[in-house]
Amino acid sequence: MATKTTSTVKNTGVNKDLIRDLAEILNDTNLSDIEVEQGDLRIRVSRQLSGGTPVQTVYSPAPAAPAAAPAPVEPVKEDLTKNAVTSPMVGTAYLAPAPGARPFVEVGQKVSEGQTLIIIEAMKTMNQISSPRSGTVKAILVEDAQPVEFGEPLVVVE
Repeated sequence: MATKTTSTVKNTGVNKDLIRDLAEILNDTNLSDIEVEQGDLRIRVSRQLSGGTPVQTVYSPAPAAPAAAPAPVEPVKEDLTKNAVTSPMVGTAYLAPAPGARPFVEVGQKVSEGQTLIIIEAMKTMNQISSPRSGTVKAILVEDAQPVEFGEPLVVVE
């Protein structure tokens, strides 16, 4: 997955290697965000796990100890998880029935209620995750062979 970094920087003399290292940790661990505080500088690097979404880097000074923390700076984004089909279990998500096969669904595809969207392997058992409603696939929020957690949004069907 290609990582694109965008940033908002206040003249702080930030160590760019640290930012690159944090972005690399996100890719290596499939985390969605990471935050580091060094002295009076707080660095948060986050990404959305859907394909093609850039990594977002936000810099802000750390709040003084007695002062109330300001609300975190977050990019405005559409709430895709509102109509998301979530994972009913912990496991590994697969987008196709076999390696190299066509995926079950693609963004923009119309699906019927009960149609298989994804498979989750848990304890050597393949569990088909079906669409709870008919509609159009608006987003696929996981990558093939990605570990998923219970309740994690997988596919948006509107």
